[in-house]
Amino acid sequence: MSFGGSWGWLTLLLLGAYHGINPAMGWLFAVALGMQERSRRAVIRSLLPIALGHGASIGAVVLIAGVAGSVVPLKWLKIPVAGILLALGSYRLFRSRHPRWGGMQVGFRDLTLWSFLMASAHGAGFMVLPVLLGMSAEALGSQTHSPEQHLHGNSFQDPRMGLVATVVHTFGYLVVTGVIAWLVYERVGLAILRKAWLNLDLLWAAALILTGIFTLFL
Repeated sequence: MSFGGSWGWLTLLLLGAYHGINPAMGWLFAVALGMQERSRRAVIRSLLPIALGHGASIGAVVLIAGVAGSVVPLKWLKIPVAGILLALGSYRLFRSRHPRWGGMQVGFRDLTLWSFLMASAHGAGFMVLPVLLGMSAEALGSQTHSPEQHLHGNSFQDPRMGLVATVVHTFGYLVVTGVIAWLVYERVGLAILRKAWLNLDLLWAAALILTGIFTLFL
């Protein structure tokens, strides 16, 4: 079983870490819950459902793309992936509003759903697909296949690859989200967001667009 080189797994891990940096992806909510309850346990308790929701969003996109990849050659599958990335990036570039939560008294299920919707709204799962496409192409190139297998077969549709990719990505996300949430709650405070704010939404929109263009040249 070959899923390409280590560069792909490292990229998935770093993408997860980048998602964790974005306050809209979860750590800001975790800190807000902690400050509301005046408890660091509330911060820690919120991390698991937030990570599960994020991972579920990633996994859903990977699963759908894997099913499509079983009938569509890689060279054609990358076209709709690139199109979706470009569309999401353009949308977020001109309209960066987020879904609003009605209240802060939320349970495990509600927080998981919120995280799933936020990751989906950001198009997080679609940023993973170009990496998996590249890893699949590399795995195919390193093996001996018939012309028909090269055209239609790919490890991208292997559910094990999708599962491992989702876990690796979510692990990177969880670690960075947890570290930032702890630092902000314990050491820094939310005041830093007013003093040193980086427009991560604008950066994310640009990343979506650039990744979409890159995908076309895989």
